[in-house]
Amino acid sequence: MPKIPKTTRKNDDAKAAGKKGVTKKTARKKAAPAAAIVKAAPALPAEPTATAEILDRLFNVVVSRKGTDPAVSHSARLLSRGRRKIAQKFGEEAVECLIEAVAGNTEELVGESADVLYHLIVMWVDAGIHPSDVWAELTRREGTSGIAEKAARPRDPLAV
Repeated sequence: MPKIPKTTRKNDDAKAAGKKGVTKKTARKKAAPAAAIVKAAPALPAEPTATAEILDRLFNVVVSRKGTDPAVSHSARLLSRGRRKIAQKFGEEAVECLIEAVAGNTEELVGESADVLYHLIVMWVDAGIHPSDVWAELTRREGTSGIAEKAARPRDPLAV
């Protein structure tokens, strides 16, 4: 069977059903008036090329600083001061992040969020946790209701 262009086949099907086929003339009649045509909005600037992969790269940098001269690297300095100091810095940054969020300071919130993530990664390095462990846990939880996930956790005997 020879290949028939879709427009011809569509028009033939319409005619067979007792309907008129679409022609250029009828298509023009059905088109919206020129005044009703809405112009497309100007294109938004491209999103930054940064992705979550930066966290893996940052993790590798912090790992590489472990055991190096604390006078040369902030990460080395934090790691040399121990887990309590790392946790304290993480907590301070988390509180600053919360303050900016509540105040509605978006730009400052972005900066404080970066600080929180950096100090969290330093804590992971100190604790021997690899980001892939955290990503795997997030993947395990994905698609599970937060309420159901929390209810499935073992109960803390010290919780009131």
